[in-house]
Amino acid sequence: MVRRKTRTISIGNVKIGGTAPISVQSMTNTDTRDVEATVRQIKQLERAGCEIIRIGIPDMEAAGRVGEIKEKISIPLVADIHFDYRLALKTIEQGVHALRINPGNIGKKDKVKAVVEAARGKGIPIRIGVNSGSLEKDLKKKYNSSIPEAMVESAMRHIRILEDMDFHDIKISLKGSNVMETIEAYKIIAEKIDYPLHIGITEAGTLFSGTIKSSLGLGILLYEGIGDTLRVSLSSDPVDEVRVGFEILKGLNLRQRGVNIISCPTCSRQEIDVIQLAGDIEKRLLHITNPLSIAVMGCVVNGPGEAKNADIGITGGKGIATLYKRGRMIKKIKEDKVLEVMVDEVESMI
Repeated sequence: MVRRKTRTISIGNVKIGGTAPISVQSMTNTDTRDVEATVRQIKQLERAGCEIIRIGIPDMEAAGRVGEIKEKISIPLVADIHFDYRLALKTIEQGVHALRINPGNIGKKDKVKAVVEAARGKGIPIRIGVNSGSLEKDLKKKYNSSIPEAMVESAMRHIRILEDMDFHDIKISLKGSNVMETIEAYKIIAEKIDYPLHIGITEAGTLFSGTIKSSLGLGILLYEGIGDTLRVSLSSDPVDEVRVGFEILKGLNLRQRGVNIISCPTCSRQEIDVIQLAGDIEKRLLHITNPLSIAVMGCVVNGPGEAKNADIGITGGKGIATLYKRGRMIKKIKEDKVLEVMVDEVESMI
């Protein structure tokens, strides 16, 4: 796995691109004008590991809340803006860390220039975000069914607007709901530019189907070295987006955060309730940020080997679990005591 070489930009205190870790971000679904609700959700996301948060700016009232929100959170804040360049200017005044805009849809050249100059003056990067569902009409007509090429040309069109103004503090995304089209679009543009790429499958769906689509799309791109920051887009609690994002990175050994549950798929040999135990252990340890592997195995076939290889693990045996810790068998535990013992043991290890 060789990571694509890119420029490095900074969003607040988080670096994107170059050799920086691939960061995980999300977007609030609260009304930005409701500062209390928005800050509460961002703090939940911070606890889950979110490293950059984006908020929608539908009007000037929302833009005017950016400063209040920024003061009460700890991670960089990105303003998502469409159509009205004045919203971008207002959020810059309020101290936002980055903008997500498409230069071509916020007004004529003088308006775009006003935003670019204000962003330059504050050291604020701009993400050009192209979505397959909102492509320019002329590009849809030109490319007909070839969505990836249309997305790339749209991105290049917006990039040129900024480059013509000598602005290069840029990040790019090309998101579609179709996994294969999105992968192809990113592969094409990765050959054309050296700006960092924000990757994601947009409108991916529910927690179940969206996780699968995102894991496929992002996993393939990351394996090919494409992607410097990501968002998993789900019709679910934004906290789930962050959790899934980190699981994708953990699965590729690109980031390590929190517990890694190793549990068997269950079969007729299982001698403890693996499904219930694995789920309960995972839920009880969501607050753990230290990288830790935990094995929950149902029988003595693969169980002892997996449990010994994990930081801590159990293997079942007729209602009695054997506890292993860093390769050593420690003790036997009754099944109804396993959850509490495992949680206590993990807490003591960290």
